[in-house]
Amino acid sequence: MPKLFEGTEPTGSLRAEVARDWGMNAVPVAAGGGDNAAGAVGVGVISPAQAFISLGTSGVYFVADDTFRPNPSGGVHTFCHCLPGAWHQMAVILSAASCLSWVARLTGAQDVAALLAEIDAEGPIAATDGSSPIFLPYLSGERTPHNDPAAKGVFFGMTHETSRIDLARAVLEGVAFAFADGQDALREAGTRIEEVSVIGGGARSDTWGRILASVLDRPLVYRSGGEMGPAFGAARIARLAVTGEDPSAACAPPPVTHTIEPDPDLRDFCAKRLITYRRLYRDLKAAFADSAESGRD
Repeated sequence: MPKLFEGTEPTGSLRAEVARDWGMNAVPVAAGGGDNAAGAVGVGVISPAQAFISLGTSGVYFVADDTFRPNPSGGVHTFCHCLPGAWHQMAVILSAASCLSWVARLTGAQDVAALLAEIDAEGPIAATDGSSPIFLPYLSGERTPHNDPAAKGVFFGMTHETSRIDLARAVLEGVAFAFADGQDALREAGTRIEEVSVIGGGARSDTWGRILASVLDRPLVYRSGGEMGPAFGAARIARLAVTGEDPSAACAPPPVTHTIEPDPDLRDFCAKRLITYRRLYRDLKAAFADSAESGRD
């Protein structure tokens, strides 16, 4: 019978010939974990209600838990954690930082960093006269909460005055709105969320952090080396496989570099736009499906 291993259990040793070719000992091989579970271990998200948001190519809102709390109708993933006796939930959006790379390329920006610098110079709040566009970030369909592979990316509300900065800012907001939908889906499963860290390449942008914190209406914690969370977590899992020590001793959160609090003005501004964002998906859902069906004819 096949045997199941906890993520921190050794499953064997590195083969002698591989160890020789790599110039290392035949070290134990841990069962390990997926990239997001390893990222959680790297950033110290190992106890119930601890959470992180990953701003990579896709986006993940990950919460550690002590029990199984499914919400399949809301597209929430519920799995065993890579630590013994632990669980986790994930709200997953299929396009996050990839949306920013796409709009930078589309608008001829020098690169993503230059585009973010332009937004920093103007600030994260768009025009308040209703002329700023809203972006649905469904460039690859969407998972949480819609489970809709037919969903498409949409800019709504463009005018002759719409600028590159307007489009880029709308992308940052749109991804934050998708995370807000994910946060609601997690809560509907009964998931408790307390401290939320930020990891991934997008963690380098404080402007995006201000928008996210304000849309989610919660502080976001940034930690030393947070952008390298999964690799650090894999190393910690390997350590646990060798030492057998308590995960709470080996998987402490890295030091906090800074915390971004919600901005009241930005929170109120985005709350109104979030209503329109959600209405747009509801109004376009049938059109997305029709377009996908016609593409198969």
